[in-house]
Amino acid sequence: MSDETLLERYIGNPGPRASEQAEADCADCRAFGWLRGVRDFARMLELRRRDGNIVAVDYARLERAEYNPSEGITLTIGGQTIRIRGRNLNAEVRPSVRLFEGITRHRVSFIREADRSAGLQAGERETVVDAIEW
Repeated sequence: MSDETLLERYIGNPGPRASEQAEADCADCRAFGWLRGVRDFARMLELRRRDGNIVAVDYARLERAEYNPSEGITLTIGGQTIRIRGRNLNAEVRPSVRLFEGITRHRVSFIREADRSAGLQAGERETVVDAIEW
């Protein structure tokens, strides 16, 4: 038996199952990702623009989160202001799942801008992120 096989026998091989489990723990609510576990929380918040640019910010540096239905969500992270504009940004997309409330509880792992067609096809009560500005 090789050393590698012996090691896998005792500690296991996470292989592709580890990434599959991580994805299964995060519900994709189209505009944002929600961590399902009762005790789960995200350490970083990924902000994904439709042009492919992505920035991840540390939740530990979140100083202020403000929701204004007409303006959107404003986050102050490490002295930098991030604005999230869209519609239904604090609407309940599933039972007890809301974008703004999820941010304040560190349950949102990513926020994604919608492309034009997705924004037009979205339902009346669906959360749609039109722009993320940093």
